[in-house]
Amino acid sequence: MGEEFISPEKIRSLEERMRDLGIPERDIEEKFIRAQGRGGQKVNKSSSCVYLKHLPTGIEVKCQKARTQAMNRFFARRALADKVEEKLQGRASPAAHKADKIRKQKHKRAKRARGRTETTTCP
Repeated sequence: MGEEFISPEKIRSLEERMRDLGIPERDIEEKFIRAQGRGGQKVNKSSSCVYLKHLPTGIEVKCQKARTQAMNRFFARRALADKVEEKLQGRASPAAHKADKIRKQKHKRAKRARGRTETTTCP
């Protein structure tokens, strides 16, 4: 997958995670496309962006974080596993828990800010 850039332990743990979630390689459609955005001549010539589609669920992931195709393959598979896990677990997933926590923090800040402006008056 990306053996020269990513440690073998990380690759093994990702493969185990995908196996535990029930994501076999045969259920993944993989395409390599050209990345978007800045990068100049290299981006225009090489197809380092990875597009994955999990056929049973229809979840799609596109990754262009790194410069190399091998690293993008790893990151895309990790993102796909996250999305499939979130879909299977729903609100119990770690990503959903983190999003709820951030939403609550923002709500508290906004409430405090509204409270300050309403009580502050100039004589």
